[in-house]
Amino acid sequence: MFDGSIVACFQTIRPFHFSGGINKHQPRFKIRPCSIKITSSPQILLQTQGTDSVSESKTTRLVSAPNGSQRMDSLLDQSNTIGVIGGVSALSTLRFLEKLVKWSSKDEKKSLPFIVCNDPVLNRELSSLESCTFPYTSPSKARSQLDHMLVVEKLKHKRAFLEKSGARCVVMPCHISHSWYEEICEGCSVPFLHVGDCIAKELKEANLKPVETGSNLRIGIIATDATLNAGFYQEKLQNQGFEVVLLDKATMEHTVIPAIESLNRKDTEGARNLLRIALQVLMVRAVNTVILASHDMSNLLPQDDPLLKKCVDPMDALARSTIQWARSMH
Repeated sequence: MFDGSIVACFQTIRPFHFSGGINKHQPRFKIRPCSIKITSSPQILLQTQGTDSVSESKTTRLVSAPNGSQRMDSLLDQSNTIGVIGGVSALSTLRFLEKLVKWSSKDEKKSLPFIVCNDPVLNRELSSLESCTFPYTSPSKARSQLDHMLVVEKLKHKRAFLEKSGARCVVMPCHISHSWYEEICEGCSVPFLHVGDCIAKELKEANLKPVETGSNLRIGIIATDATLNAGFYQEKLQNQGFEVVLLDKATMEHTVIPAIESLNRKDTEGARNLLRIALQVLMVRAVNTVILASHDMSNLLPQDDPLLKKCVDPMDALARSTIQWARSMH
């Protein structure tokens, strides 16, 4: 039935593994290793009862995805079940789930039923592309290591599996994956939310004002080369009437790229200072808001940093839009 099994160290991350509370300010995860036996298939996380934590749900299950040739009955049958395709890492996916659970369960409301499909192999491929291709750094080498069609087929398979499992709406909390959104959603039988549509719609509805009188309303973007080259954020924002502002080559080479290198060396404070400089450069260019379309960058600044008030995380918009869709189904 499954592709064999392996013994692995599965890392439990709060609040999504039986250990309680959600930090209402910033996701902070405590990691506790434990040895379990899992299959080599992608892992599926199910939540079927409305609580403010996966740990409190008696019907939360971790199961293994069958191979593509196998048919299966729906795992969930609620009309507002969300299907989540994992992103560049399990941690970034869990951050998205934390927001989904926390925000949907406000005011004593039940949180949403969801199914998550996370493939560690695909995580690594997407992460490699994102980390190796910041603007102006030699994207061709990294792209040569990633088979475009293979990645698309894997993502399409995850989407189809979630549909068969009972998902009534699909989301991908991953910037890079949206590079192939049109191909992945082809033939999808349920709503498939696009992160670019979600953030552009939110910014439009915010009724922002230009920083400079008489100028266009400008939105800045800090993202990887792969995300910027895909162009979906630029397109969605321009369709809503915004002027998009990107960092120039010199600024990228002296701030954002070294910031990522600092993070890789565990120099968080150095990375923060470099990101602050990049944000100040965009502020000088009269942008109203900066979209941090990078999983590393969106969680880098502390919550009390004044510059963070000028930034938005597109995944926040995706989570809110997902909740809005789910509530509309009742």
